[in-house]
Amino acid sequence: MDEMFEQLQAVVDRHEELEGLLSDPEVIKDTSRFMKLSKEEGEIRETAAKYQQYKEINHQIAENEQLLREKVDPEMEEMVKQDLEDLNQKKAKLEDIMTKLMLPKDPNDDKNIIMEIRGAAGGDEASLFAGDLLDMYMRYAEKQNWKVETVDETPTEVGGFKNVVIMISGENVYSKLKFENGAHRVQRVPQTESQGRVHTSTATVAVMPEYDSVDIEIDPKDIRTDVYRSSGAGGQHINKTSSAVRMTHMPTGIVVAMQDQRSQQQNREKAMRILRARVYDYYESQNQDQYDQNRKNAVGTGDRSERIRTYNYPQNRVTDHRIGLTLNKLDRIMNGDLEEIIDALILHDQTVKLEQLQNG
Repeated sequence: MDEMFEQLQAVVDRHEELEGLLSDPEVIKDTSRFMKLSKEEGEIRETAAKYQQYKEINHQIAENEQLLREKVDPEMEEMVKQDLEDLNQKKAKLEDIMTKLMLPKDPNDDKNIIMEIRGAAGGDEASLFAGDLLDMYMRYAEKQNWKVETVDETPTEVGGFKNVVIMISGENVYSKLKFENGAHRVQRVPQTESQGRVHTSTATVAVMPEYDSVDIEIDPKDIRTDVYRSSGAGGQHINKTSSAVRMTHMPTGIVVAMQDQRSQQQNREKAMRILRARVYDYYESQNQDQYDQNRKNAVGTGDRSERIRTYNYPQNRVTDHRIGLTLNKLDRIMNGDLEEIIDALILHDQTVKLEQLQNG
C-alpha cells in the first residue's frame, strides 16, 4: 500500500506541474505540445483529485482522534465518534476507487474502433444474425452518443450480411467494446424453418482499435494501390469514374477494397484507416505466444473463434460464457441495452488485474 501512495503522490506532483505548463504562454503557442499535455492532464485529473480528497479525510480523522484523546463532554464525544465512523467509510471507498484508478491502463482504451461482423456457421441464418448484431451495436452506440459509420458491407439476399464493417467513434469506445471480440452463437427457430425446430448459428465479431499514423507506421513502399470503376448501386456517377480503391499490404497480403465514397481520395483515406488497423491486428496475432501471455487473464480480447456468448431466443436468455453471466432479457439486450453485460466484463477484468497487482 505504501508503494501505491508514493505513486499517487507522484501523480499529484505531475498534475500540478501540468497545470503550470498549460498556463505557460510558450506552451499555449505550441498547439501540438499543448494538446498532448492537455490529454495527459485529463487522464490523471481524477486520480490526483481523489488522492487530495483522501489526504484531507486522513487529516480530519487525525484531528478527531486527537479530540477523543482530550477530555470532551459525552455529547461531543458521541458526535466525534459518529463523524469518525463516516470518515473511515469514506476513506475505505476512496482507497478502493484509487486502487482501480492506479491499475495498468490499456493504451487503446480511448481509441475509436473498426468493427467487423461476419456470418459464420449457419448459412442464411448466420447472415441474418450478423445483421441483428449490427443493429444491437448501433443501438448501443446511439445510447452512448457515439457516431457510427458503415464502411463496407456484403449483404445477402435474405436481408442479412455475409460481412459488414463499421467505424464507431466517440468517448472510450474501445474500452467498452473490446470484450465483444469473438464468436457469438444464436439459438432460435429460423424464419425458413417450417417444423419450428431450434437451430444454432454463429457470427464472429472483430474489434480493432483505430490507429493513426503516429501510432503505427506503414511504409508507403509496402502498399500497392489499384484504382478501378465502382460497381453496384450509386447511379451514373459511380460507374463513370475510377473512384474505387484496392490497397494491398505486400508483407502481410492484407487487402482492403473501398468503393462506397464518391471520390477516389475519400476511398483512399477510408481504406488506409482500415488497412492500418488490420495490419496492426495481424502483427499482434503473429506474436501470439507473447500476445496470449500478456492478455491471458483478460476476457474476450483473444482468439476471434472463441465462443464468448450465446443468445437463446426461445428462452429470452443471454449467457456470457467467460464470466458465467446469464440474463433473461434478450429482447432488451438486442435493443442495445448492453450496459449490464459490459459493466460485468469490465469489473471482472479489473478484479483479475487487482489480484495480479496484489500477488505480483
